[in-house]
Amino acid sequence: MKNIFIIIISFIVISCKKEIQESKTEIVLKENEVSLTDAQMKNANIETISMSEKSISSVLKINGKIDVPPQNLVSVSVPLGGYLRSTKLLPGMHVNKGEVIAVMEDQQYIQLQQDYLVSKAKLVYAEKESARQNDLNQSQASSDKVTQMAQAEVLSLRAMTNGLAEKLRLININPNTISASKISQKINILATINGFVSKVNVNIGKYISPSEVMFELINPTDIHLNIKVYEKDVAKLKIGQKIIAYTNAEPNKKHECEIILISKDVSADGTSEVHCHFEDYDKTLLPGMYMNAEVELNSSNSNTLPEESIINFEGKDYVYIEIANQKYQMIEVQIGEKENGFLQILNVIDLRNKKIVSQGAYTLLMKMKNTEEE
Repeated sequence: MKNIFIIIISFIVISCKKEIQESKTEIVLKENEVSLTDAQMKNANIETISMSEKSISSVLKINGKIDVPPQNLVSVSVPLGGYLRSTKLLPGMHVNKGEVIAVMEDQQYIQLQQDYLVSKAKLVYAEKESARQNDLNQSQASSDKVTQMAQAEVLSLRAMTNGLAEKLRLININPNTISASKISQKINILATINGFVSKVNVNIGKYISPSEVMFELINPTDIHLNIKVYEKDVAKLKIGQKIIAYTNAEPNKKHECEIILISKDVSADGTSEVHCHFEDYDKTLLPGMYMNAEVELNSSNSNTLPEESIINFEGKDYVYIEIANQKYQMIEVQIGEKENGFLQILNVIDLRNKKIVSQGAYTLLMKMKNTEEE
């Protein structure tokens, strides 16, 4: 009986020592470390790898808005002013070049036609008078002075008549079609491009001054994307480079563009303008609309890890490295670009020559958090 009692006491002491040792093992674990038992290791199915070098294309993310070059944006006004009699334009309507988009009326249009016809009639008389004085001068029946005055009168009236004719053409009146019996108080305003109406700033009956913009027309054939690029990234771009653009409303609908111009100026906010041409213009894209864009830069060899090895915890990215048998440490990582399921690792020195958990990282995270709670 005495021997049995000694054996039992020895077993209890050994068990207590084992528990104390295991307890001490748990205590020496740091906050960012976790240790697995044999049973836990078997169930966790942990696998480790090392960083591998792969070619990763970096993507520059930028934004901007749809713009129209000056030659494709037309402001319509009336050179001589007048009252708007009629128009059918509404923003978004399509117009064709030469189409009547508004009708104006004013008494000065009548006066201009009248002045032209009077000047034209005087010119006809002056030309005949000049020819008559020239004939008389040839026969010494008229002085040189009178002949020269007649010629000067012809030149003066011809300049006046031609000037009035150009003014008529400026308001879309053909001077060759008017006569004393065909004088109109109205003029037509014509569309000068094929495009659509961007703005309508007038209403029927309003007096329009020569400096006032009535309508704005846009030719969509050369609408482009104007993006803002920080000065540190400008050198990474070049003419002819392809970019992908998309709107916030339709992020999955991609629009291919090509860089056609890179500004050489840097604005006060540290950005330069880069102009891009749409490969296929989409009519749903309107001037002034904001867009996001992505530019794929030249690929380079980088140290990478598969996505499965990266865990995100409390807004930061981590990996687990093996520091001993069945013992792992959580280390924060800085990640860069992603391509084909691999992530670029920026803090390479911290992970070089380390065994990194590629499978079971989230299992280790759960075990570590449960241990902390206990």
